[in-house]
Amino acid sequence: MLAMREELPAGLFTDALWARLEAVAELPSRRALTSFETEEAQALLAEAEILLACWNCPPVTEAVLEAAPHLKMIAYVAASVKPVVTEAVWARGILVTSAVAAMAVPVAEFTLAAILFCQKDTFRFRDRLRATRGAQGLDSKASWDNPAIGNFGKRIGIVGASHIGRLVIGHLKHFDMEVRVHDPYLTEAGAERLGVRRMPLMELLAWADTVSLHAPALPATRHMIGREQLAAMRDGAWLINTARGWLLDHEALAEECAGRRLNAFLDTVLPEPLPPESPLYDMPNVVITPHMAGAEGNELWRMTALGLTEIERFLAGEAPLHPVRREDLERIA
Repeated sequence: MLAMREELPAGLFTDALWARLEAVAELPSRRALTSFETEEAQALLAEAEILLACWNCPPVTEAVLEAAPHLKMIAYVAASVKPVVTEAVWARGILVTSAVAAMAVPVAEFTLAAILFCQKDTFRFRDRLRATRGAQGLDSKASWDNPAIGNFGKRIGIVGASHIGRLVIGHLKHFDMEVRVHDPYLTEAGAERLGVRRMPLMELLAWADTVSLHAPALPATRHMIGREQLAAMRDGAWLINTARGWLLDHEALAEECAGRRLNAFLDTVLPEPLPPESPLYDMPNVVITPHMAGAEGNELWRMTALGLTEIERFLAGEAPLHPVRREDLERIA
């Protein structure tokens, strides 16, 4: 059975993906449930063994599980399962899988593009070209005399060796840049496998030309980048956030960016969107995009495909590729 926002199946499934699901499982309806309390939902729960869920799936509570005595698996075809999975799910020993690995791919691609464009000073040159209607484009002499422009030899600080952080590190290996990482859960051996050096957060911030945030939104990470941390960053550095606005003190960021000491690329903010009066909207050294780094359009199909792979493996008696365990939730998104 499917449970998610009503219109989502149309975006998550192609004809081929529907056929793949229906080849291995009996699907009573292609229509997604948006509530577990209706008569239809109760009838489906009574027979369901697998729940394929996505955004806006209602929480799977004790009451839901009482109505679903045969439920053995929740295949979540998005990233964080926290809005859906309750203690009752863990108590019953139900397998939970996530498509976070699939969601990480477009976010990492977007982050890489942001790093490259920001360090090339693309947005300032675009704005100048637009404002002057082509009269002022690339000022070659100014560009040649400014070693801050460009990607050669740049220092990239990654905050969080998450799924996305690790993919970004992998992408950056193909460029002439130096990459270091801060993550309290990353061991020295883990850093060696990634081919990077670990650094304490404050040292990383002072060292990097560009800092990219990839930490989870947890109580301990609230405003982990605040006034003290921003003050430690190098003059002219870029701060890129494609993780969660929760991590960043936006008031402190606005103060640092107001004098153009720092630059920022924000795909996630808090609140989302920022209020209309936020000064960040008007700063030429701040780029804000509408939380678009994650899966959009055809990228949704990658998440569905991974969820179907997990279902196929479960039905074949094989181990899941990306199981979510209760003990993991304290350190993941």
